[in-house]
Amino acid sequence: MVENPNPPAPDIAISVRDIKKNFGFIEAVRGVSFDLRKGEFLTLLGPNGAGKTTLLNMLSSLTRPTSGTATVAGYNVLDGNPALRKEIGVISHSSYLYADLSAFENMLFYAKIYGLENPKARAVEVVAEVGLKARLHDRVRTFSRGMLQRLSIARATIHNPSVLFLDEPYTGLDQHASSLFKDYLQSLHTQKRTLILTTHDIQRGFEMCDWVAILVRGRIVYMERAESIKRADLENIYIETVKKNMAPQ
Repeated sequence: MVENPNPPAPDIAISVRDIKKNFGFIEAVRGVSFDLRKGEFLTLLGPNGAGKTTLLNMLSSLTRPTSGTATVAGYNVLDGNPALRKEIGVISHSSYLYADLSAFENMLFYAKIYGLENPKARAVEVVAEVGLKARLHDRVRTFSRGMLQRLSIARATIHNPSVLFLDEPYTGLDQHASSLFKDYLQSLHTQKRTLILTTHDIQRGFEMCDWVAILVRGRIVYMERAESIKRADLENIYIETVKKNMAPQ
């Protein structure tokens, strides 16, 4: 077990300290630090290649940091403790769903993996929660992009995680599907659940969050409470911040 010399306060859900990730000579994440309290929602903005996905992969223990440390839901991500997986849900570019299984069969599979009581009932319940009860026994390969994304949310939340990571969840969704996704996402934002969302949709990401951060070239170069930012100013803040930090050094 890797000891954390400065454990976070009890109300801190995510604590990141100088975390870095290199791929050979490429510095994907270059010393990121921040804290999120339980129930807070962070929207992470940044251009392609800024390191957003790599950062989420480290926080969800899918990728090991080159250096630095992070504590998520009370677990040090460097420890590789399987108990951490029960505290987090991840929605990413991959749905992690089995195309030839039905929605019910997929959810039943994950309910059993997490050792949930009465997995059949929970599988039905979570499919209904994302508005897909009518497609419960249809094979996933027949689903639209919007339906897949909703079922991905069901998969990621079936075990009621305390921390949820969402990596570009609006990608490929039409306006109707995006609206449905936003409504459900708002229902997931509770005092007991902490969320980090990465998105290129600046305004939509701003609608729900408590904090806004901008990641450029592997560093957080801007982080502010959403209540301190005027909605009309955010796009200009983003453009100017990225431009300044993308300039040749």
